[in-house]
Amino acid sequence: MNPGRSPLSIVDAHQHFWNLQENRHPWLQDDPPIPFRYGDYRALRRNYLPADYRRDFGSHRVVKSVYVETEWDPGDPIGETRWVEALAARHGFPHAIVAQAWLHRPDAGEVLAAQAAFPRVRSVRHKPAAVSRPGLLRPDAPPRPGSMGDPAWRAGYAHLARHGLSFDLQTPYWHLPEAAALAADFPRTTIILNHTGLPVNRSQDGVRAWRGAMETLAGQPNTAVKISGLGLPGQPWRVSDNGPLVLDAIAIFGVERCMFASNFPVDGLVADFDTIFSGFKEIVAHFPRKEQEALFHDNALRFYRIAP
Repeated sequence: MNPGRSPLSIVDAHQHFWNLQENRHPWLQDDPPIPFRYGDYRALRRNYLPADYRRDFGSHRVVKSVYVETEWDPGDPIGETRWVEALAARHGFPHAIVAQAWLHRPDAGEVLAAQAAFPRVRSVRHKPAAVSRPGLLRPDAPPRPGSMGDPAWRAGYAHLARHGLSFDLQTPYWHLPEAAALAADFPRTTIILNHTGLPVNRSQDGVRAWRGAMETLAGQPNTAVKISGLGLPGQPWRVSDNGPLVLDAIAIFGVERCMFASNFPVDGLVADFDTIFSGFKEIVAHFPRKEQEALFHDNALRFYRIAP
């Protein structure tokens, strides 16, 4: 960046808050812990609120953020949104909400209508059922309950368009062909892929497979990607490891369909906020300034329909 230029403004497209004294989050409060891609996550078993987030982003100019559902008590998806709306009214963060909804449940239409009525809700997330590794995929097998091919799940998904909601998708990259089919079948609903498609296998073959799956999804115009969640368990967050994946994702989706995000506090397990966002800035430092502004700020405003 030229010395005369102002710091990049950031709209953090993916972050979380929780208060474990007030609210129910089974994965953070119950034992034994669930399997987790970053390994031991006991450090997350503490309150994380706007003051903590402000301390974490520090000198980075985070002006707005998007709260993403936190696997709050699945019996009370509306309670989470009500709590976050009140938090935003008191503290100024977040500015948009990705709410919880269980699309395969019979009450999905009712829940989505209630979620859409909140002023900050722009999208919902329900992690569809997935297999743990690509070798377990069986194309000829009937759809698993709760998967993107499940008729009940798709019936819930069909309600999104009528409420003007997007869908935040978190799934391993080997399920992205299913996501592309979903995008094609529901062209009025935007799919925002979380965490760069989870490129967990960094072998040459693994990256090649991830890249091919990302290209399949990006072939549908109603898709976008949040570049985040790139940490590796037990390893430091390094530009040398993650830069090629960031640049691949941008090349595949185009600058106009990519957003940077922190995934804090979760990605705090692998790096501090400064390491991650300074890394992102370094990776795209050679991009034109307008493209950098799109990646760090403008695209998130547009996809999550946040007022400037």
